[in-house]
Formats: sequence, C-alpha cells, structure tokens
Amino acid sequence: MALACSHIYNGMGVRFQESHSHIFSSTPNTFTPSCFRVRPINTGCSSFARNFNQSVVMPLRNSLASNGVVSSASSGEKTVVLVIGGGGREHALCCALKRSPSCVAVLCAPGNAGIADSGDATCIEDLDILDSSAVIAFCRERSVGLVAVGPEAPLVAGLANDLVKAGIPTFGPSSEAAALEGSKDFMKRLCDKYDIPTAKYQTFTDPSAAKAYIQAQGVPIVVKADGLAAGKGVIVAMTMDEAFEAIDSMLVKNVFGSAGCRVIIEEFLEGEEASFFALVDGVNAIPLESAQDHKRVGDGDTGSNTGGMGAFSPAPILTKELESVVMKSIILPTVKGMAAEGRKFVGVLYAGLMIENKSGLPKLIEYNVRFGDPECQVLMVRLESDLAQVLLSACRGELRGVSLDWSPGSAMIVVMASEGYPGSYNKGTVIQNLKAAEEVAPTVKIFHAGTALDSDGNFIATGGRVLGVTAKGKDLQEARDRAYQAVEQVNWPGGFYRRDIGWRALTRKLYGSTKDL
Repeated sequence: MALACSHIYNGMGVRFQESHSHIFSSTPNTFTPSCFRVRPINTGCSSFARNFNQSVVMPLRNSLASNGVVSSASSGEKTVVLVIGGGGREHALCCALKRSPSCVAVLCAPGNAGIADSGDATCIEDLDILDSSAVIAFCRERSVGLVAVGPEAPLVAGLANDLVKAGIPTFGPSSEAAALEGSKDFMKRLCDKYDIPTAKYQTFTDPSAAKAYIQAQGVPIVVKADGLAAGKGVIVAMTMDEAFEAIDSMLVKNVFGSAGCRVIIEEFLEGEEASFFALVDGVNAIPLESAQDHKRVGDGDTGSNTGGMGAFSPAPILTKELESVVMKSIILPTVKGMAAEGRKFVGVLYAGLMIENKSGLPKLIEYNVRFGDPECQVLMVRLESDLAQVLLSACRGELRGVSLDWSPGSAMIVVMASEGYPGSYNKGTVIQNLKAAEEVAPTVKIFHAGTALDSDGNFIATGGRVLGVTAKGKDLQEARDRAYQAVEQVNWPGGFYRRDIGWRALTRKLYGSTKDL
C-alpha cells in the first residue's frame, strides 16, 4: 500500500517542505520510503533563510540521499542509476536508461571505452564491483537511487543482498535466489519439486559413475558444469568420445575449477532454442518481448558453443499461445517455488527454452538470473517504456498491472568476435570505421562488449565477443539487411562474425517450418 504525505514546516522566518511516499511491505510494522523530497520554500532573500537552507535543509537532503532514500519517478523526481558491469549487455542497459524520462544520470562500473565514448553513461573504471562496501559508499556519495546489476558473478557473490540491506534499491536477485544460475543442480531439483518441464538428468561427482550413465543413455547427450563457467561449461556431445572427454575435463582435469566439480548429464532435446525473459518483483512476473539467439560459433549452427553470436527479436517461434504456456508452466511456478523455498526472486528471469520438435511444447534448458547477452541488446533497442521506472517498480514489489511498450517491427544484433573465439584469441587488434558503420541507418547502434582505447586513440579488442552491431527494421529482413550493411563497414581484420543470423526465422517465414532443415 502506498501513502503519499506532504508536510510544510514553518518557523523563524523560513519554511521548508517535506514530501514523501511510503510503500508498506507485507512485513508488519515496516515501511520503505520511496520518495523523500526536502526543499526550501521561497520566502525572500533573508540572510537567515539562506543560512537555514545551507545549515539544515541541504544537509538533511544530502543525508536522505546518502542513505538510499531516493526520489520516485512517479513524483516527477529524477533518479541516478548505477549499472554494474562492462559488457555489451550493460551498454544496452545504459542506452535504454539514458532514454528514460525518470533517469537524470547513468553511471556504469566499470563500463568500457565504447560506453564512455558513446556518451550513454559515465564510466567508473576504478570501482571494485565485487567489493560491496565500496559500491555502497559510492552510491551514497553520488546519491544513486537505483542499482541495476548486469553480470551474474556479483549477484552470486551477494552484491544485491548487501545493497538492499543498506537501503539502496537494487534490481537483481539475492545470492540465495541467484542459485538458479549459480548451480544447475539446484535449478534441476527445483524443476523436479515444482513440476516445471525440463530435460531428464542426473548429477555426478564421480567420473566413472558419470561415464557409466552416459553409456547407458547413449549419445548425443549434454554435459554441463554445475557452477558458473563463463558460458563455456555446456558441452553438447555428439559422440561417446566427446562425452567422456567432457567428463574428464571437468571432473578429472578441473578445467573449470570448483564450478566443474559436479556435473549434470542431461538428455539431448531436439527442437529450436528460444530465450524468454520476465521481470519479477518477488511475487508478480511480467513477460518481456521474445528473442532468439545463436549459440554456435559457425554458420548453420555448427561448431562450439559460445556466449552468443547474434540474436533477434521478436522470435516467431514463440507465439502468443506459447508465451502463455511458458508463463503458466515455467515462469510462475518458478517464482512461487523460489518464494516457498525462502529465496524470493527480484530481477529478471532469463529462461533458455527448447521448443521440442516432437511435442511443439517448451522445456526449460537453463535459467540465467540477468539479461542475456546478446538478447538484451535487441530488447533494449525495442523498449519504449521508461526502463528506470519499471526496474524501480520491480524493486518495490509493484509490478502488478505494469505493462510495457515496444516498438513495432524487428531488431537484430550481429556479434563481431576476435578471431579464434571461443578458443584462444589475440588481444589488442585495432578496430576502425565504427562511426561510418553507425551512420548506415538511423536505427543502427553498435554496443561495445570488449573494447579499449590504445595510445593513439584507436579502439582495440580486449575480449572474445567485442562488438554487437544492432539494427531495427520494419521486419526481420530489413533489420538483418541494415545490421549486415553496418558490419561490412567495420574495418577489423582481427575479427569475424556469423553471416546467417536469423536464418531459421527467415526460413520459417518462407516455408512455414524448419524441422526438416
């Protein structure tokens, strides 16, 4: 329940106004101030009034801001937002927040050279995002009213727990709720308990037992590291040798360290993958637009798995009927189950789905507890709602009744990666002609994921996935044409990209199905 209050204080020739609203929680005898505005009322230019404003009003205002009591968008106030992270996903979030009417400033820690150069945010390179005390002190110093956490590692480490405890509104789950991504075994056991459709599986710590299970099940089969492995902990083994090699690499050679000391062996599902996102406030969930990414490194969905080589939105395979099925059979049971387990989830649920060929129904492959990358990029360029206000509503448990506005048409992103990715690759290769690439069309935007500036002011590659060339169009074909036209303008001999992003959706449009392709 929200209660709006306004008080005017008079005395000694000056008066000032305090206005605020209280959001009452489900916990008895508690409330959260969502907007607290202290301002002097104009009473002339007396020296006493000036002194009073300086000695009382301004310190009170600063104290309120430093303690995480921030102004609400609904009250007409502006919010300073801090985005945690430094990749393409975070660049897209900064870009969308910059467009938000309720956002007065966007900060990004650590950010990257491309984010800073674009003007989409002020980058804070020296803030240690894994040091909760440092982040809290920074938020109070800069009057940050909302923190949006991009990557999974700070969430699993408990950054959101500490920020919320300090009274700073934070979009992102607690470390307990982040176990949905931090432990695939936990996610699978939650699915079992709450009847959420997923692939059948077994969990192992002993390599001999794991190999015996694989022999009994046959191939193809999927081997997953239980913990966070930077997007590289999933092996789709098409042969017995590949499956055994995956087991040895994780359980014997410890290539993923503690993240791979336990493995999940999962049945291979045939169908088409899709990404489904929902904003969650602990109780309520609202779906975002659909998206579909391309995980394999090579054209035709061949080669090794990656973090994602491209994506588009909307995804034709996720019809409105299927979206309803996903919400009812997967998302809402997860939200209720997490609350029942004492791990109430606040943030974005990213469900990796397989739409099975044989049934046409969705099964849950994995959960991520943050926006996907590169799916976030195509969603953020299509979002027309005030992102800062929506994220604050999620933090306050107020998503019920919230609706989102999206631009019509489609968006596509083509990821440009360093040659050799997802294996070893060289850093420091020079990238040129980015400005010309963005000028291909007004709807083209290049999101930076792994860039820095060299001593000559040139952009250089510092990571595996480096650029996300994104475009909107009236339909998928136009979005694709614009994206690839922009890609072709980029001068980067040390990079590569897939040339067939969106092929399944475009084939479906032509032939009605991709099952036989």
